[in-house]
Amino acid sequence: MTSVQQKRRWLPRVRWDLLDCALQGHHTVGHDVARVRPEDALVLREDSDGFRWHRCLRCDSWLPAAAPSAAEATREELPPRQQIELPLRGRVLRDKYVLRLIALDRVVHVLGLGVLAAAVLVFSGKRATLDRWWTWGLDFVQQHGVVIDTAHGFLAKVSGWFSAPSSHLLVIGLGLVAYAALEATEAVGLWLAKRWAEYLTFVATSLLMIPEVADLASGVSATGLVLFGLNLAVVVYLLLAKRLFGLRGGGKAEAAEREADAGWSALERTAPPSATQPV
Repeated sequence: MTSVQQKRRWLPRVRWDLLDCALQGHHTVGHDVARVRPEDALVLREDSDGFRWHRCLRCDSWLPAAAPSAAEATREELPPRQQIELPLRGRVLRDKYVLRLIALDRVVHVLGLGVLAAAVLVFSGKRATLDRWWTWGLDFVQQHGVVIDTAHGFLAKVSGWFSAPSSHLLVIGLGLVAYAALEATEAVGLWLAKRWAEYLTFVATSLLMIPEVADLASGVSATGLVLFGLNLAVVVYLLLAKRLFGLRGGGKAEAAEREADAGWSALERTAPPSATQPV
């Protein structure tokens, strides 16, 4: 066995289906049917003693259960396949978790932008009062023997905010509100796994990386590198894994992959060989 094969053998593999079942419970069908047919063996089987085995349609576990009584059986047999809702599984389920992780990142952005926008708008409306407090605070500190430089650095920047036109502050505040609304739209769309949200997130994140590249060109910082790396990972993932803009077959290939991983063909491919008893 080569070193590469050994590494692959011992790499931890996330079983998203088991994680989802642990969080939501197994997804089984047929607990209320009066009889089990041979054609139901893909998802429901009954042994010679009348004991039933239900297949989890997400993680492929087989769960034992007693057959329902005549009063508990609400239908004669399983409905047709097209009437059975299949849960997400495989790479489709993995994509759901990745998209929701990106959505949570956008929620953090929304909270930060919302606080910043509120601060700018409040500052714009109460600037005269805040200016008096700021001047009083600087004078108080200097009167007690602390020498501070208000012409350079952070204090100079803060002092400059008080001289900025109110119209500029209003535009900045409204811009932050609009940006927060955009991030909120991305978060909702990604959480619901909407295709349009993937495109919106790709475009918005790509545009955001332009000033990040400019900042890194002027001076590299650990924070800047981390933020740029995260945004780059999001862009690459959406572009390649989600096949945006027709890449790697586009939407048709995405739908085919979804069917192969989460459709009935996936259940047939992973079904146990015996048609009478689960393994």
